[in-house]
Amino acid sequence: MNKNLLQENIREAIKSIRSHVLRAALTILIVAIGIMALVGILTALESVKGSIREDFARMGSNTFTINNTQSVKMSKRGHERIDYKSINYEEVRLFKSRYHFPAVVSVSSNASFGRTLKYENKKTNPNIGVDGIDENYLITAGYELESGRNFTPQETQSGSYSLILGSEVATTLFGNSPAVGKIVVMDAARYKVIGVLKSKGSSMGFGGDRRVFINLTHLRQKYYHPGLSLNIHCLAYDAYMLNQAVDEATGIFRVIRKLKPGEDNNFSISRSDSIAEEMISNLGFLSIVAAIISFITLMGASIGLMNIMLVSVSERTREIGLRKALGANNIAIRNQFLVESVVITELGGLLGIILGISLGNMVAIFTEGPFVIPWQWILFALFVSLVVGLLSGLFPAIKAAKLDPIESLRFE
Repeated sequence: MNKNLLQENIREAIKSIRSHVLRAALTILIVAIGIMALVGILTALESVKGSIREDFARMGSNTFTINNTQSVKMSKRGHERIDYKSINYEEVRLFKSRYHFPAVVSVSSNASFGRTLKYENKKTNPNIGVDGIDENYLITAGYELESGRNFTPQETQSGSYSLILGSEVATTLFGNSPAVGKIVVMDAARYKVIGVLKSKGSSMGFGGDRRVFINLTHLRQKYYHPGLSLNIHCLAYDAYMLNQAVDEATGIFRVIRKLKPGEDNNFSISRSDSIAEEMISNLGFLSIVAAIISFITLMGASIGLMNIMLVSVSERTREIGLRKALGANNIAIRNQFLVESVVITELGGLLGIILGISLGNMVAIFTEGPFVIPWQWILFALFVSLVVGLLSGLFPAIKAAKLDPIESLRFE
């Protein structure tokens, strides 16, 4: 089909759409809904993935954590849960003294997930997380101070009654007033605020805005229980050396745990980049949902478009006969109806893309993710629209091309 003929067919397709506005608009809308579901869900997923990556990027892609997180292992009896032994202070002390890799090492532990802080007549909800940390934790976790200072090594050793507030906690208790130097009450004990963290946001639940941090020694003194386990965090200076950093840390901790060669690790090592990618991979089922919804909707659109094109062939039988009488061959007639079908689906595709991007980025607002324009999915949506148009219009186009010109001219 040459360029001039294609332009002529497109003009004829637009004329036909204008002459049957309601019928064409309904088909365009059905196609648009299918494309909107596809592009919208995938745009939202890209935004959520970007949010996850940003959260872990703040923490550092060259970090890893040694902890006693429970794991699930396959065995002859099926899934078998393994409870690792808690990491105690002596093991942490030995690890820090033996780990000489170029990295920052910090220690933390969780004291509670549901504490209330009070200042004068204001108090927080009972959902504040409390963590005990050392002087290096803010570095390895990617936190920055908005005001005040970090714990000193002396405070970490002495177990002083001081704490660092997350930004949301500080806003709840002090509003726009300075928080540093004020005294707050938690669990009937008085603490001096020495710092306030910059907001990291609460997207996907990884922010520290609703947490407070006390020094590690104070946590061991006030919140100790037999099951208390410490977490060791390592930030490698060079991201390209992360694998070597993990390998050396694994070897040292195996020695500390007195594990024999061939024995499985009785501790976990989680890398920040691995966690992020695992979470992103778990979102894959939503892509399948988007594909199923889009397929069902586009199937309905295909059937509707095919019916419209068949009706259009019947209504324009005399026109087809006249075109053939003037010299149009079967291929020209077929191409005319195929182009008309494709124009309708591409209009629906463009409308669906616009609606899908808008819908997907509305989700980005709630997840605090980045604004996303998924160019690869836009191109894919246009391709899908083209395929739907060709498949839906093929049978009516062939039927139109096979009409007898004399019988067509007699058609009433």
